[in-house]
Amino acid sequence: MLVYDGTKTDFLRSVEQDTIAYEIEQNIYEKMNRHTARNEFRAWENSLEYMYKVLNDNEIPSDAGIAIEYNIPQTSKRIDFLISGYDASERGNVVIIELKQWDKIDSIKGKDALVETYTGNAVRKVVHPSYQAWSYAMLITDYNQSVQERNMLLWPCAYLHNYRRKENDPLDEEQYETYLEDAPAFTRGQVDKLRAFIKKSVVKGDNKEFLYAIEHGKIKPSKSLQDAIANMLKGNPEFVMLDEQKVVYEEILNASRQSMKDSKKRVLIVEGGPGTGKTVVAVNLLAQLTNEDQFCQYVSKNSAPRNVYQKKLKGEIRKSSIDNMFKGSGIYTDAAEGIVDTILVDEAHRLNEKSGMFQNMGENQIKEIIHAARCSVFFIDESQRVTMNDIGSVAEIEKWANRAGAEITKMELVSQFRCNGSDGYLAWLDNTLDIRETANWDMQDIDYDIQIMDSPHDVRNIILEKNVASNNKARLLAGYCWDWPKAGRNKTTEPDIIIGDFKMSWNLENTSTFAIDENSVNEIGCIHSSQGLEFDYVGVIIGEDLRYEDGKVVTDFTKRAKTDQSLKGIKKLHKENPEKAQKTADEIIKNTYRTLMTRGMKGCYVYCVDENLSEYLKSSIGKEEKS
Repeated sequence: MLVYDGTKTDFLRSVEQDTIAYEIEQNIYEKMNRHTARNEFRAWENSLEYMYKVLNDNEIPSDAGIAIEYNIPQTSKRIDFLISGYDASERGNVVIIELKQWDKIDSIKGKDALVETYTGNAVRKVVHPSYQAWSYAMLITDYNQSVQERNMLLWPCAYLHNYRRKENDPLDEEQYETYLEDAPAFTRGQVDKLRAFIKKSVVKGDNKEFLYAIEHGKIKPSKSLQDAIANMLKGNPEFVMLDEQKVVYEEILNASRQSMKDSKKRVLIVEGGPGTGKTVVAVNLLAQLTNEDQFCQYVSKNSAPRNVYQKKLKGEIRKSSIDNMFKGSGIYTDAAEGIVDTILVDEAHRLNEKSGMFQNMGENQIKEIIHAARCSVFFIDESQRVTMNDIGSVAEIEKWANRAGAEITKMELVSQFRCNGSDGYLAWLDNTLDIRETANWDMQDIDYDIQIMDSPHDVRNIILEKNVASNNKARLLAGYCWDWPKAGRNKTTEPDIIIGDFKMSWNLENTSTFAIDENSVNEIGCIHSSQGLEFDYVGVIIGEDLRYEDGKVVTDFTKRAKTDQSLKGIKKLHKENPEKAQKTADEIIKNTYRTLMTRGMKGCYVYCVDENLSEYLKSSIGKEEKS
């Protein structure tokens, strides 16, 4: 949707008459039924005065198309400024300009495409403006049929009109080089350079022709995007579906296709324990539905799985295109009804009620996902709820699906493909940790390498050994009983986890792709960097929050790190309702270690800070320890 459109002449006249901000405000109210905040109104007045200066050049055609606040279809994203026309070869061109009023920027080491600036009345981490403009251009290129069929060229850039660039500027640091090449950033005093950028692409006016073509273009994944994600799966055994996985895949595929035909809202719930192939099914569906011209998105609350799959795809697809397929669970707070054809929600047990950095946006993520999709699929394991904010449950999904009038289908993935010992190891673990009573009192006849080690050094040594043998598929993990370092530190030279003379750092250098980065074996991951992912072997350090006392496995939330957010509010709850608080802490702490101890397909090696727990686990295994 074009909030404002006109020619260059129309735009210049409106700015000269001081009506441009009022025109945009009125159009937003008429087209979107939304009132404009005063700070947004003032931002238009400010930024568009600068764009007036830029466009007040006789060599920029008077009938070039101008659009302001273009709402990208099927998203809540709006592009600040667009200019359309023909280049010297008579090819359709559109210049995309992301406008920023920032006057200060700091780079963020180790965070791809992120910068820090004062915005929204606070210092925040936000995407680099060049990346933002580039990602919008790629989203349109990848999903707008008019752009694809008419072979239009989109030229993204950013204009920070209040920002004074200096030598060795944080805006230009090496980590942002790729984005700056594709979407240059112009700053205060660079009007001439921005004009030259525009004039290279817009030589002859089009009287808004290409803007209208984009506005009315059908949402359809590009052929290159379809081919790229399909190629990712070809010949990759990691994504081959087995038995029940294939059955569930076909059921979901059929339901999604039906929703496209009859426009009926459908909600599918797939239950499955660790390693049953939930993610394998989800990624295969993403590829197939995208190949069938659907606008399909993979969603997870935890960023770790998204980042890993994004990196695996990087060789085939531009990162911005990957980002448009893999999304966080909080992006649908303002989404329109049915804006996405199919949403695939992995690790649905991790969904929250509120969204945003401060948990102050939206109403309920489950409700918002169901609202935003024609067909929504929730892959869930209720035994992996690991924070107090996790609300994902079958009952909660059913509640919102019923309220939306959706057709509900429930399925189950029962085969255990991660652990060689099949469901036996999981049953033993549940019984041993007092999560649920099972018949698996020991590990007899269960072919899975579980060992309880006498020191954390032993765990590290065997993981280093296994990592070489398994081609980088072994990792060290730990419970959240040691503080995460203060903001700003991203090196592992200082230890965080200290047990006697054992010293190691959290995964600071590889936070986003800990599971696959080569150096990650020298760091220790937590629940947030490993949940939803799998390895061949894991070493798990159990902290003082889990102990064995008086013949029982007990939890102690007071031993969790001060920086731990998963039990935020538990002390207050304990004062108000000690019984409920203890039950909550038991569930979260035990689920956390259950999740960590089921990340390895072939083996798990455990060290317990509590000696009594160590002896208890050794005795529970019930077979001769392997050396």
